[in-house]
Amino acid sequence: MGTTRPNGSLFTKIEGAVAHLEFGHPASNSFVMELLDRLASEIRTLSENKEIKLIVLKSEGDRAFCAGASFDELVQISSLEEGKQFFGGFAKVINAMRCSSIPIVGRVQGKAVGGGVGLIASCDYVLATEQASVRLSEISIGIAPLVIAPALERKIGKAALAELAFSPTEWKNAYWARDKGLYAKVYDNIKELDKELDFFVSQLAKYEREALKAMTKVLWEGTEHWDTLLETRAEMSGKLGLSPEAKSILDRIKKKT
Repeated sequence: MGTTRPNGSLFTKIEGAVAHLEFGHPASNSFVMELLDRLASEIRTLSENKEIKLIVLKSEGDRAFCAGASFDELVQISSLEEGKQFFGGFAKVINAMRCSSIPIVGRVQGKAVGGGVGLIASCDYVLATEQASVRLSEISIGIAPLVIAPALERKIGKAALAELAFSPTEWKNAYWARDKGLYAKVYDNIKELDKELDFFVSQLAKYEREALKAMTKVLWEGTEHWDTLLETRAEMSGKLGLSPEAKSILDRIKKKT
């Protein structure tokens, strides 16, 4: 059973040289700002632990992987500073993942939307199930996936990013995501996923930490400016979220829920 905590949950379990980092939220594993801050901080802490060679990032339950940022917090934005802070949540997490000195392996058991897709793209290696479809819904609500776009472009390229962003109501299946490079492998079900994940991380944990660190650093070459870039993108997103058009769309959605 998943967490019932309104601010979500975050648990770390260390097994040998592997840190299993699990997040959860009752609203389809979406992220409130507090949970994003906690996740970014925990990734930095684990990265600095010399006894750990890799991080496995996962979410609670057997349904959605991540529904992105909190809708309830999004509709409450009333100023540019609040908007920048809200959209800056995923920027903090992506930059923490980017700066990690050890590989981050993603376990994706179900659907991902918006920021959840950005989280997947920021992992160094991802295993998923057939149920792990992805969608970027932002444009349909008057905003755009600006903060997560660099992470997605790095992983799947501009063409695939455009295909996702400009089709905000369309789910792309797990095999599309694999073919574009978002997932390394796709499995029939969670049982098969976890079996292969256990084997993969057990093998990876046998290798030298410095070699894993060096490879991880190479994978993120050319992203050194992202601290500034993602902060700018968060501000741009905040302005979009405050537009009359976006507010009108969000109000209509809120009334239906």
